[in-house]
Amino acid sequence: MKISVAGTGYVGLVTAVCLAERGNNITCLDIDKEKISLMQNGTSPIYEPGLELLMEQNKENITYTTDYMKAYSDAQIIIIGVGTPEKKDGSANLKYVFEVARQIAQTVEQDCIVIVKSTVPVGTNDKVEQIINEHKKYNVTIEVASNPEFLSQGTAVKDTLNATRIVLGVESENAEKLMKEMYKEFDIPFVVTNRRSAEMIKYAANDFLALKISYINEMANLCEIVGANIDDVALGMGMDPRIGNRFLNAGIGYGGSCFPKDTKALHWLASFNDYELKTVKAAIEVNENQKIKLIKKSRKYFDSFNGLSIAVLGLTFKPGTDDLRDAPSLVNIPLMIEDGANVKVWDPVGTENFRRIFPDEINYCKSIEETIVDTDICFIFTEWAEIKSFPLNKYKELMKRPLILDGRNCYSLTEAEDAGLVYESIGRRKVHTLIE
Repeated sequence: MKISVAGTGYVGLVTAVCLAERGNNITCLDIDKEKISLMQNGTSPIYEPGLELLMEQNKENITYTTDYMKAYSDAQIIIIGVGTPEKKDGSANLKYVFEVARQIAQTVEQDCIVIVKSTVPVGTNDKVEQIINEHKKYNVTIEVASNPEFLSQGTAVKDTLNATRIVLGVESENAEKLMKEMYKEFDIPFVVTNRRSAEMIKYAANDFLALKISYINEMANLCEIVGANIDDVALGMGMDPRIGNRFLNAGIGYGGSCFPKDTKALHWLASFNDYELKTVKAAIEVNENQKIKLIKKSRKYFDSFNGLSIAVLGLTFKPGTDDLRDAPSLVNIPLMIEDGANVKVWDPVGTENFRRIFPDEINYCKSIEETIVDTDICFIFTEWAEIKSFPLNKYKELMKRPLILDGRNCYSLTEAEDAGLVYESIGRRKVHTLIE
């Protein structure tokens, strides 16, 4: 099929490349000329494992352009995958979605389906349809459908090609038929519903996972108070098939492009309709407080960071991505700098993005060893594999004081103790757990 995709971020580009991998002819559209130039030369503008390889393998089936008239005029399907950033009040900013809708209306010269894949509040597809009908230039039929994504950064290609389900929010049999044809080479079950239900499925799924993370973090905080071990608690919970073991890793909160934005957007939508989602509101509050958990722990050792040398390992909100959105590092490092610390940081892929925000105030290092040498305290904000496999004895050898505050529970408590470290993590204490 001839498909155009508006937006080349995580959603748009990954969707486009994966559809090309399954035999479709794809046109990728973006207003950013620099990004388009990168992609035309085979370089992905985002860090996502496996994406550049698929771009190369399917380069004959993918065109990159900034010309929306060229992209939309004769497409059978147009996918809207532009960003819906958070406004100050927590609602989703839909101006990019609506701008694309107007461009489509003025450009499309044949019947087609417009698929909204961007995460949007319930009712947005109706508004997109209204905009298209009001601005339509040619006498064509343009149907609008919802097709939310469920990918995770760092595993986005795998999540798209091997998804657990494909949600189709449609208002006609024709839209359902064409969307199923687009996905015919994907051996994935369909969930077919109306547009508003599809829009809600996306928010309901993401917010439930955010709730799960905030819940286990609350349990971890209580474990520290009562002397329990969150690893064992999560193990015992996760073995229950009704609960499952995913998203039960205690830490210093969730970040990224989805959970923070989507929880706030759903909370705003409920409030706008005079309804309070108490569980979602609580998840947001817990997550914000959790981000500074390590700063609070550090006060047992230092009243102030003034004059201290601090090592920070991990800047991105999770491993496998260079995305910094709502990462704990963005909250904690400014507090350290303001308190007079000398901060050294390391991240395998997120450094350049962080440098754009803090170009001068921080010492950027090329290795973990360089980061921790002669430091008074080390904070771990991201559970990169390089950090998890780093020899623990190196901390004691290189640091002034082997004090590690681990926000991602990267190391064994026993091994940290044996290495002579002062090691604090989230919700854990040494106990013996047996599984029989």
